[in-house]
Amino acid sequence: MTTLLCRLVVPRCSWWRCQAVSVRATHRAAHSVNGSGVPVLARGHHPLTGYSRADGRRQHTQAAGPAEVHFKRLQGEDEGIVEVLMCRHRARNALGHAFVSQMREVVSTLSCDSAVRAVIFRSLVPGVFCAGADLKERALMNNTESDLFVHSLRSLMTQIASLPTPTIAAMDGVALGGGLELALACDLRTAAYSAQMGLIETTRGLLPGAGGSQRLPRMVGITVAKELIFTGRRVGGQTALEMGLVNRAVEENQAGDAAYREALNLAREILPQAPIAVRMAKEAMNRGIEVDISSAMAIERMCYARVIPTRDRQEGMAAFIEKRPPQYTGE
Repeated sequence: MTTLLCRLVVPRCSWWRCQAVSVRATHRAAHSVNGSGVPVLARGHHPLTGYSRADGRRQHTQAAGPAEVHFKRLQGEDEGIVEVLMCRHRARNALGHAFVSQMREVVSTLSCDSAVRAVIFRSLVPGVFCAGADLKERALMNNTESDLFVHSLRSLMTQIASLPTPTIAAMDGVALGGGLELALACDLRTAAYSAQMGLIETTRGLLPGAGGSQRLPRMVGITVAKELIFTGRRVGGQTALEMGLVNRAVEENQAGDAAYREALNLAREILPQAPIAVRMAKEAMNRGIEVDISSAMAIERMCYARVIPTRDRQEGMAAFIEKRPPQYTGE
């Protein structure tokens, strides 16, 4: 228990640790996004270590190719919402080296930015959220390289899951294998009825290796998860809603972005709430679900204690007494 409480005081990826570098994060953001909310290109790609074959070709592709992942900050009434945009058009957002590197840098940038209140992961490729592994790149790897790359994918999904703010995956199309694992790493999911989702790795002689075998059972229950993974079955948006895989499912619109629109509505519902309280609630739930109930109660107490001295708590009480909407500042 002592160890648990100590970890809560200084969590590895929590908002509290990030406060020490929030000024630097804000400074970087100011230099990477203009006032119109123009998408920001993830820069400074860091190639994975431990690879021997095709390293030169990969680095050349990363340096010369277009952005595959970037982000933009919404403005006006939506300020505080950030969209992570996946746009590897020719490969259907397949999880290749450049894509993973750029996604990692985007997530790292957002993780310590206290101005972010909700993050939406969406695709700019019509009919596709993320098609999963880049099998052409994977074919160039030997066993060791393949193991290292899958480990990097698993690490990326953990990094997404560890973002302190609520995250929403908007699936307006196919989300298979690693693509669904990316969505599972998010807090919430929206999907079009026409979307197709599945952990199909067993149909390729593999198993879900980027967190899917662990996150799916926690989401839909062990027996349903086993059925989906053993069979490699794909499900549509309506079925995914019924089994608890997604939070909201909607009819696809003519523009092909209905799930994104629903995700934006969901983010707008989160936006007015006290940001520190929301972050601490996320931390309490994420950590508490992994331990016994007694330890989980200790986690809740520690997270609650972090909220008590905030100005937002005082504002919430004052707004209630004065019968007016609260104006939270994240302080």
